[in-house]
Amino acid sequence: MTKIRDNKQLLDARGNPLYSLRDINLLEPEEKNGIYARMLPPRLYQMFSLSPETLLGADGERKVLFTAPEGLGFLRVSVRLHADDRDDVFFLEIADTQHQQMELALCIIKDPEYPRFDVDLDVDGRYNYFASQGRNIPEEIRAMNAGLYPNQTHRGLRLFSDFFASFELFVDSLGMEIICAEPLTYDNAIRYEKYGFDYITGRQLMLEINEGFQPGNFLYTRLNGSTPFRMRGMERTARGRSWAIHDGILDTPWDDILIYKKVGEHAGINTFPDRIFENRSGDR
Repeated sequence: MTKIRDNKQLLDARGNPLYSLRDINLLEPEEKNGIYARMLPPRLYQMFSLSPETLLGADGERKVLFTAPEGLGFLRVSVRLHADDRDDVFFLEIADTQHQQMELALCIIKDPEYPRFDVDLDVDGRYNYFASQGRNIPEEIRAMNAGLYPNQTHRGLRLFSDFFASFELFVDSLGMEIICAEPLTYDNAIRYEKYGFDYITGRQLMLEINEGFQPGNFLYTRLNGSTPFRMRGMERTARGRSWAIHDGILDTPWDDILIYKKVGEHAGINTFPDRIFENRSGDR
């Protein structure tokens, strides 16, 4: 049963209910692609003159690709404007969980007109897996000074809100009640709070971080200018805090933060109530 008012159970072309990505992935490609195409926000198609029916651009080339293997409860969406582009403008990975929930594993949205920052590569040009295997400090400084958040190679398109509204309706239409995720950075966790998420694990850490950045407390005193990512004043914004945490200001690594959202409900969590809202050029 769906939880969002006026939303309906997703059915296949024969009228059979669909309850998971695994169910959808058993369908014929045309029907499967049609279902997944409706999950993407209309504004994404409009921004790049893409057809939601054919998934083609104005040049007649396919721009939206779905990786949805039969037999698996997994979906990857890649929107790339040109075949030889280095980056997608929209990239999504979601998966069924064993508890009949939906995992929002990854959503990356990039403005292709904005300069690229190679924060995803180490200094030798190798992919660094979200800085877990080496950082590129000069590029990170450039990205931070340009208003981006940790791990962002481009400015966002401010499309995540549109996407998440469509995504929650899609999850609800499968009869699922929970969306779960793992925020890769502090600012991601704060952003997900805005969309109604609560914490499975990590809420106490988020509260301790907020307390630690209060004037005179231990994280605040570590904003001592020892690196460009630890400047006084960064405690006032989610972006500033996130860069400091990315730089290792905590006593432990940023890890094991797990969050969830009940479909159609807002948890009302706010672990950074006094944050300053700055010019958010890096927003997704």
